[in-house]
Amino acid sequence: MKKEKKSSNFSRLMGYAGNLKYLTYTSWILSFISAIVSLLPLVYVFRIIREVIEVAPDFAKATSAVHNGIMAVVFSIVTILIYFVGLMCSHVSAFRIGSNIKRELLGHIIKLPLGFSEQMGSGKIRKIINDSSTAAETYLAHNLPDMAGAVATPLGMAVIMFIADWRFGLVTLIPIISGFMCMMKMLGPQMQEDMKKYNNALEDMNNEAVEYVRGIPVVKTFGQTVHSFSRFKSSIENYGRFCISYTKRCRQPMLFFTLFINSTFAFLIALALILTSGGTDISRDILLNFIFYVIITPIITTMLNKVIFMSEGNMNVADAFMRIDSLLTLKPFDEIENKKLPENYSVEFEGVSFSYNNDENFALKNVSFRAEQGKTLALVGVSGSGKTTIASLIARFRDVTDGSIKIGGVNIKEIEKNDLMDIVSYVFQDSRLLKRTVLENVRLGRPNADDKEVLQALEKAQCSDIIAKLPDGVNTVIGAKGVFLSGGEMQRIAIARAILKNSPIVILDEATAFADPENEYLVQRSFTELAKNKTVIMIAHRLSTIKNCDNIIVLDKGKIAEQGRHDELLQKNGVYKKMWDNYCSSTEWKVGAEND
Repeated sequence: MKKEKKSSNFSRLMGYAGNLKYLTYTSWILSFISAIVSLLPLVYVFRIIREVIEVAPDFAKATSAVHNGIMAVVFSIVTILIYFVGLMCSHVSAFRIGSNIKRELLGHIIKLPLGFSEQMGSGKIRKIINDSSTAAETYLAHNLPDMAGAVATPLGMAVIMFIADWRFGLVTLIPIISGFMCMMKMLGPQMQEDMKKYNNALEDMNNEAVEYVRGIPVVKTFGQTVHSFSRFKSSIENYGRFCISYTKRCRQPMLFFTLFINSTFAFLIALALILTSGGTDISRDILLNFIFYVIITPIITTMLNKVIFMSEGNMNVADAFMRIDSLLTLKPFDEIENKKLPENYSVEFEGVSFSYNNDENFALKNVSFRAEQGKTLALVGVSGSGKTTIASLIARFRDVTDGSIKIGGVNIKEIEKNDLMDIVSYVFQDSRLLKRTVLENVRLGRPNADDKEVLQALEKAQCSDIIAKLPDGVNTVIGAKGVFLSGGEMQRIAIARAILKNSPIVILDEATAFADPENEYLVQRSFTELAKNKTVIMIAHRLSTIKNCDNIIVLDKGKIAEQGRHDELLQKNGVYKKMWDNYCSSTEWKVGAEND
């Protein structure tokens, strides 16, 4: 069963190689030949030593020494050249396979709903893509050619050692077999499981590290430490515990493995002493054979070390494919057979419930409301009440668990993905800009827009002051040569992008969260321009920004607590009234007191 799995993994790798798979096979043949040829220089070195011993003390009679020395050098060079060509073949094939694996994974990820990346974590996704393709490249570029060499070397050595002197050949098997047994102690089925745990620990730590780095502004602002990010701290401790435990478990087998593979000469000395114990003089044949085996047996150490790395490579590839499949098995949304387009751009929720893990912990429970076309609807509530979940479901970053969402009377599941993206614009709480010019960043909203249209969008988004201070205006590259924008400025650029896109439905998720008072004023003005004749759904904690909305929905624990206009909700004296009073108190708060 295990062999079938390895064969299956190799077949999959060759499937990624295309026509270049023959280069992989060629690299095996060349590595095999190189391993056999690499033994010949040792034979010629032995001939030099034998001739020197035979003619001693008249060394002038060693007439073949120069020839043997030249042949040893020639075969060493030939060995290196053959191995080099073999590695070139394996690397070309490996790089093709690595790039094809990345291309398939990224192509599949593009088809997945955007919500999956938030659920899995960007650090984990990046590690799977990079590390899995790297493991495949290393396996094909180095491990497989070395495997062919590891097969050829013992075969060649067995022929040479047992022909020269079967007694010395037999005694060299003792450390080889002993070392191999110690190696298997480390490379058994348990190591496959350990490799999985190791990569899991790395993924978790990498994922949490990304989240921690993103939260550094909060950490620095409030003087927190890493202990504030308990999951990050826990992932580091978990990784440390595993590594220490695994190291301790492998310590004894590795100690004896190293001892045995480096002690072949000790067994040879013991046999030589036994063979010469009957007399005072060491025979020439025994001395020559002893020297020959001392010269050739160090290859055993190299061979067994290669076997360890090859075995690790096999397990890395098996684990890499398991992680690749964890992405490839994620299903994109089903293809739409009868595509529909909405007649208008009202948004309607009908009995919508949603759970992130498909369990009983619902983020939304039986939510129903209607956002009329051309009007503004606001979503308010404490953190975790379901505001962002509603917004992400409209853009179909995820699919509802129960109920339906309709745009213009058409279920969004019947609207083709690209059409839905054209209909909906989403301005995130922490909009990010690419390391490109301002012009290119805004043009992402509508790639076929000309420069004039982009400039008009920037002006409508109140970005004139930003452009004026940039060294190259709209052609300034964001993030290059020390050019950076504040949170509020980035938000206005993002709004310009949404204005240029000109979608009939606009979702604003805490779009003023990182804006200072001056920027907030400009952002609000840009909102006014963006919202013209649009269906707008706003998420806001600053209640002053939604006073004039056509409808305000107050969420509480995934359910609608109340809804209505600002004045109506205040008169109800319910959840919204309490939130408004708290908001007003917070805006009036100041450091110190008048009677201090």
